[in-house]
Formats: sequence, structure tokens, C-alpha cells
Amino acid sequence: MQSPLKTILLAGFVAGLLDILAAFFVYSVIQKAATPVQILEHIASGVFKKGAFSGEMEMPVYGLIFHFCIAFSFAIFYFFLFPYIAFLKRQKIIAGILYGVFVWTIMNLIVVPVVFNRMPKISLSSSSIAMLILIVMVGLPISLITHKYYASKPESID
Repeated sequence: MQSPLKTILLAGFVAGLLDILAAFFVYSVIQKAATPVQILEHIASGVFKKGAFSGEMEMPVYGLIFHFCIAFSFAIFYFFLFPYIAFLKRQKIIAGILYGVFVWTIMNLIVVPVVFNRMPKISLSSSSIAMLILIVMVGLPISLITHKYYASKPESID
């Protein structure tokens, strides 16, 4: 039986890894909008502002660290919310989809505007792509991994 800490670490790591790989694939390979290093520098710029684009190799590393901190935060939140909301226990797939939408909403309507002091450009196509990535790569894995942990404790899935 997994411990709560191992479950949270697994959910956060899987979600963070899948999310960043999807971002690299979509924005670097398909759209050719940015390199993986530029994506990570952009994430780091939330803290380091223009300094993140200095060319220093630690900036992409900081971006990756910040990215995983965010993923772990969402995994922690879902893990501790799970026991109190019966819907999450009964509808793990729908809950994962809705959690991906929730993550997109929090990131795009709260975190990005606060950290970058501006609203992101929101178009239907870019929002749809970003939301789909967060549903499939973040919401569903966190939901499924968390559900599996609590399902191993029969008293908690009633």
C-alpha cells in the first residue's frame, strides 16, 4: 500500500512530466513557436522576469523546478480534497476532466495574470489546446492516481 506522500509525489511527477512533454511537443514540434529551453525560460520568467532570458543555463532548470512545484501543488490540493467530495470518488474520469479544466482556469485566470502582471492572450484554439493538455496530462493522471490510493483503503471510497 502506498503512503500519502508517495502517492502525492507520483501524481505530481507524472502530471508534471506529461504536461511539460506535451508542451514541448505541441509548442516546439508541431507549432514551432518556441524551443523547449525557451518554454522553460518563460516559466522561470515568472520569478526572474527578463533575467530568465539571459542565456544562463540555470534558468531553464529553474523553469523546470517551478513547473514541477506547480504540478505538485495541484496534486496535493486534489489529494487532500478527495476524501471530502463524494463525486471525486464515484466519477474518477469525469472528475479528472473537470480538474484539468479547473487547473487551466486557475493558471490562466489567476496565476498567469498575477505573476506576469497581464492577462494571457486567450483565443479559442490556443485555449482548447492548453485545456486539452491539462485535462489529459494533469487532471486525469492526478485523479486516477489519487483514486487508486484511496481505493486501496476501502473505508475511504464509500
